[in-house]
Amino acid sequence: MDNRQAIGSWLSGPRAAMEDAGADLGYRGEQLGLPEEGPGSIARPGRRLGALAVDWGLCVLIAYSLITHGYGPATSNWALLIFLVMSLLTVGTLGFTPGKRLFRLRVVEVGTGTVSPLRSAVRTVLLCLAVPALVWDRDGRGLHDRVARTVEVRS
Repeated sequence: MDNRQAIGSWLSGPRAAMEDAGADLGYRGEQLGLPEEGPGSIARPGRRLGALAVDWGLCVLIAYSLITHGYGPATSNWALLIFLVMSLLTVGTLGFTPGKRLFRLRVVEVGTGTVSPLRSAVRTVLLCLAVPALVWDRDGRGLHDRVARTVEVRS
């Protein structure tokens, strides 16, 4: 194997290396019965992170201005609590948070197209722990989505 090819496979990631070896992994969301592109397809990581940044910024702003009246160690703790409550209320009822709405994303249960408040609660609590959100499967779903049997899709 040429060094350039080895470096290229490392930079492209394990998925590209497996596909180069002949494995047919399909597109993200194919196993879930979702379309490859457009509305209803799996949300890309950039959009998901953008929506999370908007939501977190909103929660920090609320904590900063209404609760702690300045930035301190308690501000982040309050922001996390506000994020938990906001996500429970908005994702559990509407299927999206303000950040997800801005980036045209929504959370749905696999197979049904809606999300129940209980699944939303499980997903939100695991998301607030942060570690499950950092473990992704081949479809790009975090562990918090897999446990709650939900998926974040483009709307």
